[in-house]
Amino acid sequence: MMDCLDNLSHEVLSDSDPAQQNTEIRHTYAEDDNIPSSPDIEEYDASDQFKQEDVNFEDTTLSHNEVMDIVRAGVAELVKDPLLSDLPAGVTLDEVKSQIALEYGQAMKVIVRKECGGIMPIVVPQDATVVDLKHAISRYVTLKQTREGGTTQISWRYIWRTYWLTFDGEKLSQNNKKLKDYGIRNRAELRFIKRLRSKVEGV
Repeated sequence: MMDCLDNLSHEVLSDSDPAQQNTEIRHTYAEDDNIPSSPDIEEYDASDQFKQEDVNFEDTTLSHNEVMDIVRAGVAELVKDPLLSDLPAGVTLDEVKSQIALEYGQAMKVIVRKECGGIMPIVVPQDATVVDLKHAISRYVTLKQTREGGTTQISWRYIWRTYWLTFDGEKLSQNNKKLKDYGIRNRAELRFIKRLRSKVEGV
């Protein structure tokens, strides 16, 4: 009996027009199962999704202090990486960037020896100029003072009018000249030497 029903169903569908079949099938689904047509479904979904995602963005606005807390937390997480383990506590984002650039060969570290004997490890880009190095030294000293609670104001104009930076006995007298053109490479050692009083030169 089931075979007969299958054959009858097949014959009816074969004799009818294909377009009519599709129309009848869609009509049957729409009436019997109460399934909405596709435009209604899309409109409903879009409306429902809009209601779910209707968020008041003013409620998510962060204050400056909250943003800074997030940045500090992110930096603190970054310095846990072994590549950044040499950085001090309270590290700045610039220090993180410099250390990463150093690890990837995009920067170099030079050792600047002060007249009193102390040393300053300074990180600068590979194509840095003399004036870039001077600015990096200024930032290093200022940040070090801040961390140590120092309040002494340093006149860098006075420093550069009073001292030369030298490498292998040669004065770095041209501010716009690249360090590598003086032969300065990673781990090179530079020195501060006092200028002669009789011939004070500007920088």
